[in-house]
Amino acid sequence: MTIFDDIRNQNVASVKAKLAATPEILNIKDQRGSTPLLLATYYGHEELTKEILHHKPDLDLQDTSGNTALMGVAFKGYTTIAKLLIDAGANLDISNSNGATALIYAVTFAHKDIIKLLLKNNVDISLRDAQGNTASDHAIMQGLSIDGL
Repeated sequence: MTIFDDIRNQNVASVKAKLAATPEILNIKDQRGSTPLLLATYYGHEELTKEILHHKPDLDLQDTSGNTALMGVAFKGYTTIAKLLIDAGANLDISNSNGATALIYAVTFAHKDIIKLLLKNNVDISLRDAQGNTASDHAIMQGLSIDGL
């Protein structure tokens, strides 16, 4: 089994063993461009995310669509994992191939706790997606009233 299989199956012990034995697999990518960190965060596996973060991965690697781990959790609404990534130093302002950022995803899907977390950590609210919309524009489209945007 690969580390990606272990992550999908939440096999924490096997992930720990693989990372200890072969640290260079920390930033490898699968066929969709996901790294172990991207996959663990996307599935909302908090314990696996902590284990992977312990090994100091590149927090800002992007999948084939340009999404980072932080973008994925902002899309999914995993606030605790978003905080882990931010505390570890993830770049808040990376854009994907559509120009979306973690903040734009959080606003689009109305994940208010993640929005607050990003704003508290000085996310750039002026960034625009490929259609020219900022997070504030997305908030208006969603009918959200968000302080600070």
